[in-house]
Amino acid sequence: MAVSTTSGAPIYKVASIQMHPEPMKIEANFEKASRFIREAAALGATLAVLPEYHLLGWVPQDPGFKTACADWEKYLEGYRALAKECGINIVPGTIVELHDAGTASQRLLNVSYFITNEGKVVGKYVKKNLWGAIERDHLTSSAKDPHPVFDTPLGKVGIMICWDIGFPEASREMIAQGAKIIVAPAFWLLSDTTDAGRKINPTAERTFLDAVLTARCFENTCAIIFSNAGGPPGWDYAGGSQICVPFAGPVARLGSTEGMVVAELDMGAVEEAENCYQVRADLARDDWYYSYRHTQNAGS
Repeated sequence: MAVSTTSGAPIYKVASIQMHPEPMKIEANFEKASRFIREAAALGATLAVLPEYHLLGWVPQDPGFKTACADWEKYLEGYRALAKECGINIVPGTIVELHDAGTASQRLLNVSYFITNEGKVVGKYVKKNLWGAIERDHLTSSAKDPHPVFDTPLGKVGIMICWDIGFPEASREMIAQGAKIIVAPAFWLLSDTTDAGRKINPTAERTFLDAVLTARCFENTCAIIFSNAGGPPGWDYAGGSQICVPFAGPVARLGSTEGMVVAELDMGAVEEAENCYQVRADLARDDWYYSYRHTQNAGS
């Protein structure tokens, strides 16, 4: 449920869940995620967001991984039932789906959904920007499909997944369609930098995330709910799950361990940022001079 500020903009209570997925323990991971969601609902949250790869971890080399991904509909339906039971909107991180199994066109898709508090799926997004050969050798990207924006009980919402965050074009494409909230599940590790990068800064990936998430809020006059994997001390998780708005930056943030943060998301900050920066107004101009599409001949 949302309350309104004196400006008339809604305030939503939202939950970002930072989870350690046990590799290939899909039932245990689903039950853990469900407990977090029930706790979020009990605390009055209207939206709960889970991390990328929260059901299986990212272990595509495991011989049972593809078979487990064939059961994706079971867990999507499980989250739909949970959303309706608890009366809470859910973005269940990502669910890796096996399609056309056993055929030449077999594909693994990394998919995020927006499920309403009535258990309805109103949004689906397939990850576009895959992380190097680690993902490109296994997953099929949504490639040149547009980034979709969904009508939800929290207004217009877009979704970007993990490495999508590194591309300003992704969020810019969504806010040009009216998105005022962007949800970002991730499985972001400290080791995602190079050895040389880690010598410069052992926690460089946390620095990257904190800087870029705040920048995306300001440059797009939007709110961002970021949910990353996190786990026991000594693991490689970057963590840093946070709820971020213009002017304030992160209004709530986790470290690197497993947990959940629940905070109020004041959409008045989003409205005031647009009043200040006029980003959406510029994007809507007929004579706006950036296309936000890079060509192969750029710079030649």
